[in-house]
Amino acid sequence: MKKHLLLFEDDQILCQEISTFLRKNEMTCDIFQDGSEVLQKLTTTNHYDLIILDINVPKINGIAVCKHIRTLHPNVPIVMLTALGEIHDKVEAFNAGADDYIVKPFHFDELLARIKAHIRRKEHPIVNNLLVLNDLIIDTDKMEVQRGGKTIDLTPKEYKLLCILFNAKGTVLNKQLISEKLWDYHIETSYNTIEVYINFLRKKIDTPFETKLIHTKVGFGYYLAVK
Repeated sequence: MKKHLLLFEDDQILCQEISTFLRKNEMTCDIFQDGSEVLQKLTTTNHYDLIILDINVPKINGIAVCKHIRTLHPNVPIVMLTALGEIHDKVEAFNAGADDYIVKPFHFDELLARIKAHIRRKEHPIVNNLLVLNDLIIDTDKMEVQRGGKTIDLTPKEYKLLCILFNAKGTVLNKQLISEKLWDYHIETSYNTIEVYINFLRKKIDTPFETKLIHTKVGFGYYLAVK
């Protein structure tokens, strides 16, 4: 599923460059050049995966916008993208609630890498030794799994398969790759065996719940995500 970003930047040329770059990397971007419009938008919606803010803009600057966003949506990742590179500028931004700070000029590949990293942390937070996705919790110390507050009894192979899918962070894994990770030693196994284990896991992880987490990309493989 494409990630949806908000960009607050008053340089129209840079806005178009960033927007075009994000589209090429399967992301969409809403562009704003007025801080009041950003805040008005965010009071009615919270569907952004990440927000990019410039600091030195007319009217309401990026720092003020960042502070307001944090009161509205405390968990959305915020990346400051600005020409202001002094230490006190960075300190002020982080104190306002920013998660990251990139100084112009910048490399687009670095921006993309940081965007992906922050979205990944938001979608797959690690709390102590817990792996969390939506209402699914994997305790890697106790090797226990819960969903919706209910403990789910998995076999060792089912548990390992679930961890393989989780650690892929939404990437589609084909049957061959899953097979190589699922068995620690070389074993001849048919791809139907992987399908069987996926079905076993689905019955326990997904069937009793409305939101499905284990998905199939036909012809390619399987992945774990909230859709």
